[in-house]
Amino acid sequence: MLIPGLCSAAGDVDAANEHTRQFVRQTMKEQRIPGLQIAIVKDAQIVLSESYGLANVEDRIATSKTTLFPINSATKSFAGVALMQLAEAGLVDLDAPVSRYLDDLPEAWRAVRVRQLLAHTSGLPDIVGAQGLIGGGGEAEAWKAVKALPMDAPIGERFAYNQTNYALLGQIIARQSKMPHERFFAERQFAPAGMHTATFGDGYDLVANAASVYIYSRSRPLAAGDGDRLVHWFDDLPGGLRAGSAMKTTADEIAHWLVALDQGRLISTDNVQRMWTSEKLNSGEDAGWAAGWPVLDTTPGKRQVAGIGGGRSAFVVFPDDGLAVVVLTNLVGSNPQRFIPSIAAFYRTAQKIPAP
Repeated sequence: MLIPGLCSAAGDVDAANEHTRQFVRQTMKEQRIPGLQIAIVKDAQIVLSESYGLANVEDRIATSKTTLFPINSATKSFAGVALMQLAEAGLVDLDAPVSRYLDDLPEAWRAVRVRQLLAHTSGLPDIVGAQGLIGGGGEAEAWKAVKALPMDAPIGERFAYNQTNYALLGQIIARQSKMPHERFFAERQFAPAGMHTATFGDGYDLVANAASVYIYSRSRPLAAGDGDRLVHWFDDLPGGLRAGSAMKTTADEIAHWLVALDQGRLISTDNVQRMWTSEKLNSGEDAGWAAGWPVLDTTPGKRQVAGIGGGRSAFVVFPDDGLAVVVLTNLVGSNPQRFIPSIAAFYRTAQKIPAP
């Protein structure tokens, strides 16, 4: 979706920014998105960081640059960086079986490699079902239930997204770093990237300056013809799953994190490229996921890797264009990964920004 008259690529960053502002306003109107943050990284510089709309609709609280948005499963990209950091430190071998780092695993799970957890090619059953944690109780019951299930597929045979993978990775991070994953993320990623307000939590935690999350629902119409109504959405994210699902941050902070990645301040630049390389299935085909990152396009010159979460938050990196676009919203179903490529098109041919 492009605004009529703005289909040609912008000639410079200022023009691209103005095109983006118009596009964002139009998209928010069309999708009825209450609040949104956007940040653009071009040539390792943040060239746009803005906020729009309402963080809280009922109290008319405006979205600001510092409003915290839940990024849900986009947290998995940060987990990918964490595992690469542990690998660089010699504390984790991504090709090692998970049984090297974790005890009390079912026999069928023991040969799964760490990198297969990262890429969702493990074949493990999912600890989360349609109604949340399986097992009918808390986390302990869910772990007991999932460990009693058969494998969903042979190890490495196919891609199948599930939360068991990142729950186990959270345990590996904690065990090998000797600290909770929240602290490891804060010390090794948030602090060096300048992410001073990033934190963890779900819809039931009291987090200051956090956006409320909404969804348009027809489930309980007030009257005939009431149509879609905006209602609250609450994420319930148990502690054991939070390493891959529960970050709250801002688009501006994610942009600073992406710059830190680009500059090799979190992991080496060579390992950034390895982290973004799609895992192979047993057949030799690409799995479509790398180490914590969905791989959207592998075409040389057009590569795209992403962090996507909650049907409302996404960042997409275009490595061959020196470009990244971050869009966070508070509307479930807005799926910004679908319209981010239209925003990216404004910047692809913008003049290269000289280093500061």
